[in-house]
Amino acid sequence: MNPTPSSGNTGANAPPHLKPGDEAAPGTVGTGEDICQDCSGTGKRKDGSECPTCEGTGRIVQGIGGG
Repeated sequence: MNPTPSSGNTGANAPPHLKPGDEAAPGTVGTGEDICQDCSGTGKRKDGSECPTCEGTGRIVQGIGGG
């Protein structure tokens, strides 16, 4: 039986989770981890709530190459 989107496919073929601030999936060639600019790497907003850009991690994935 093939998994459907509603079946909770979390196997090896599932697409990687991207946070709203990520430009690409972790491990993508030409990218690297950086500090979230919206929360300055704290993972929290000024009001103490979780930063929505990095989902509370304080880190995002950005392109690092020039072109």
